[in-house]
Order: sequence, then structure tokens, then C-alpha cells
Amino acid sequence: MLKVNGKEVMRKVKFASNTWERTKGLMFENENKFNYALVFDFPFESQLRTSLHMLFVFFPIDVLFLNKNKVVVDIATLEPFSLNYTPKKPAKYVIEMPKGKAIRVKLGQKAEWTN
Repeated sequence: MLKVNGKEVMRKVKFASNTWERTKGLMFENENKFNYALVFDFPFESQLRTSLHMLFVFFPIDVLFLNKNKVVVDIATLEPFSLNYTPKKPAKYVIEMPKGKAIRVKLGQKAEWTN
């Protein structure tokens, strides 16, 4: 479960825990099966390393960028086939979720999750 500021945002959480899963992300996925938060855990905080593209992602998504303390440092809605989005501040964690799920999330809030 993904919670932000103690409130449930997504019930189901999956992890992109290896290089292949982080590289693939949501490419070629079916929007109807995307009912979870996909958490990316990077080795260290970075802006460039946590930048995203939406090539071969066929639906819009909400994205949270979190620092090493799991505090939200940027929020974005990305459209299909966007070439690049770089977070405004360095992030260690990136969370992708269906569009509209991050509507109540604010900068500075703390996130937590369990699988």
C-alpha cells in the first residue's frame, strides 16, 4: 500500500528493483492492467538519473519524485510519448501511478509503502 501523509493513495504497490525493470518501466504495458503504484528505488539522489521518458507508454501517468527521506520533491503528470522529464530537485525514489491518483499529494509530504 502507498500512503502519502498517512492517507492511502494506492492499495497495490510493485517495485522496479533491478536495472531491466527500471529501464522498461511501463513501456508496452496495458492501461487497463495498470492499477498499482510502480516504485523505483535508485542507488542515490539525482536529477538526471531519475529523469523519465514516455516512449512506448500509451497512456498518461502521475509521477512522484521523492528524496532519500521519502519526502515529495516534485510531482508531474506525463503524457504518452513525452521525450523527457527531469525532476526539479534530486530524487532517490520515483513512483509512477495512474493519472489522477496524485491529485491530493503536495510537495513536502512524506510517503511510505508496503508490498
